[in-house]
Parts: sequence; structure tokens; C-alpha cells
Amino acid sequence: MFNKDRWNEILEALNANRFRTMLTAFGVFWGIFILVLLLALVTGLRNGVSKDFGDFATNSMFVWGQGTSKPYKGLPKGRRVQFKMIDGEILKEKIPELKIVSPRNQLGGYQGANNVTRKENTGAFKVCGDYPEYIQQQPMDIMAGRFISYSDINDRRKAVVIGKGVVESLFDLGEEPIGDYIKINGVNFLVVGTFKAPSSGGDNEELANTVYVPFTTFNQVFNNADNVMYFALTAKDDVSITTLKPKVLEIMREQRTIHPNDKRAIGNRDLAENFARITGLFDILKFVGFFVGALVLMSGVIGISNIMLIVVKERTKEIGVRRALGATPWDIRAQVLQESLVLTIFSGMVGVAFSAGGIWIMNYVLSLSGPVENFANPSVNIQVIAVALLILIVSGLLAGLIPATRATQMKPVDALRVD
Repeated sequence: MFNKDRWNEILEALNANRFRTMLTAFGVFWGIFILVLLLALVTGLRNGVSKDFGDFATNSMFVWGQGTSKPYKGLPKGRRVQFKMIDGEILKEKIPELKIVSPRNQLGGYQGANNVTRKENTGAFKVCGDYPEYIQQQPMDIMAGRFISYSDINDRRKAVVIGKGVVESLFDLGEEPIGDYIKINGVNFLVVGTFKAPSSGGDNEELANTVYVPFTTFNQVFNNADNVMYFALTAKDDVSITTLKPKVLEIMREQRTIHPNDKRAIGNRDLAENFARITGLFDILKFVGFFVGALVLMSGVIGISNIMLIVVKERTKEIGVRRALGATPWDIRAQVLQESLVLTIFSGMVGVAFSAGGIWIMNYVLSLSGPVENFANPSVNIQVIAVALLILIVSGLLAGLIPATRATQMKPVDALRVD
């Protein structure tokens, strides 16, 4: 069917009225261009918003104490809830589906800056008391030395692991932090490791300006007894932390003698739930992108169909001659469908090429201007291009179907009488 003579006929037909052909092709070009660009923008938004979660394990949640809103068992309303180390042990015992239970304490952050010094250099950084498992929840790249170990926990060593931002603030270029000392609120700590965030931007900048010390040392040095500010909980891979959340909150209420219906006493942040909500939102946006792009593309396809009807009418006599010389209805139908396919696919692939150029320009501008809030790395994958190609093929067939049917319905005698 795809012989040389037919291709020559197609090229001659499309070149017969170049301006009309260009205007017709522009509709499909614009539809595909908008479709691919919209999907790239949705991906960019998804990437940007997902960065707000950082690299923290998304099957995790935080729980912390707040103020009670109901009196219970002789305890007054408005009582401040304070977690204890035993609470974490009870959670591990009663909920075996929990993979990691990390008690955490913190200086700095929303509680206010604290002084971290080395010689004449001073900085205000977030200081966290943690267990070794925390690095499994919050990935970080150890640049030198090591992270907190259980020997640090058991011996209550004044060891510290500092972020890249802390190193740059307290140490001169070329100085080796490992083995040196820094002071946290006037207490000397030995630097045993340095780290950097896995990627830049978002919460990772805060991570780079964080100091980690052994949890037990933190509580001893800063007179925190066995208090815990909050717990970071991660479920096992085959269990969603969201399904465990009601049981976690129930146990914590029992532990801290809180009314079972007091929903305000314990705060929580479910990263899995938040991440699923964000993912669902962007799935909807992706569908909207496909829908809007398809509507724009449809208008271009309708334009091609209309032009092909005009072309068929202009070539009525030619079709009559071909039928009189023995051309079958399928030959005529195939000719019209092939012309429609060529015009649709060619203009569509040009649209894909231009949209790829637009995506490259966006990424180039982002690389020059730096990170943009809630937007990063707009792109489309090869599956989108494959779907676009499939849409083009189907659109080309649909655009040529009515004109092709009209062409085959002509009687050779009537077609030859047309002036």
C-alpha cells in the first residue's frame, strides 16, 4: 500500500495549497504541544512539592505531646503532655509492625536558637538528641567519620555529628573537623562525623545546619531526665503507618493518662497520609492535563477532517477517473486515510519536538536561576511520548475516516461529470 507513487501523490496533494496545509497542521501541532507541556508542568509541580517531604521515610509519622482538652481521672484540663522513654518501649512491644521507634529531643528550631561555638566562631543551629536508627528514617550522606553508635548511647559520650552547613560556619577552609571539639551551650563535644543532605533545596538546607548528639548524652547534659519531645515512627515495608496510627494514638493516651476522646492532647503528622494525598492530587492534575490537551488536539483533528473533505471535493473528478480505470473503493479510502495520517503524525511530532525544546528551556532557566519553590525538573517520560504517538495515529485515522467514506461513496459516472 505504501508505494512510491502513492507517496508522490500525497506530497503533491499537500503541496498544492501549502498555506492551507500549514494552517490545518497547526491545530494538531498546538494540541500535542499543549498536551506534552501541561504534563511536564504537572511533573514539575509534583517534583517540587515532593521535595517538601525531603528524603525522610514517607511511611513514617511523628507524635508529640500537646495540651489536654478534657479533664481525666482527677487530672485537670490544659495539662501539658510529656512523653517518656517508657512510651517508646511500650509502642515497640504492643505494635510489632513498627520497624523503627526513635525518641527525639531538640534544642533550637522553633524553641529558639542555641549557641554552638568553636574558638571565635559562633553559630545558631538545631541540636538533636537521637538514636542510631534515625539515619534510616532521615537519610544523609556521611562525608567523613561516622554517625552516632550504640556505644555512644551506652557510654553517654559527648560525641557529635555535624552537617555541612555547620562545618562551613565553624571551621575554616581546609580544616579537618573530625577529632576537633565544638561547644554546645558551653559543653565540649568531640566531632566524630560530618554529613551532607542527599540533595539541595527545601528542608535539606535545614538538615545541613543540624547537629546530632547521642540521645542519652543530650538528656544528661541538658538535664532532660527521661523526657522525650517527640517520637519518629516508621512502619515495616508491608504495612502502612496510616493503618497503625489509631493504635499508636490510643496507646499513647493510655500511657499518659489522657481521656480516650481527647483528640487534641497528642499531635501527629502522618507523612504517608500526606504523601498519598499529594500523589492523588497530582494524579488528578495529570488527568486534567490529558483531558485539556486532548480537547485542544481534537479541535485540530476536526480541522484536518474538514480540510480533507474539501480536498476530496476538489479531487472529485480525479477520484472518478481512478475508479473508472479500475481503482477499488479500498484504494481510494487508503489514499485519503494515508494523507490524513501523514499530515496528522508529521504535525504532531513537530509539536512533540517543540514541546521538548520548551521543557529543555524551562530546565535551563531553572539551572541558571536556582531552585524555585514547589517546582523542579519539569519532564515527561517515554511512556507519554508513546501515548502521544498512539493518539496521533488514532486521530489521523479518525480525521480521514469521514472524508475517505465520502470519497468511496461517489459513483464513477457522477464523479466524471463534475467540472
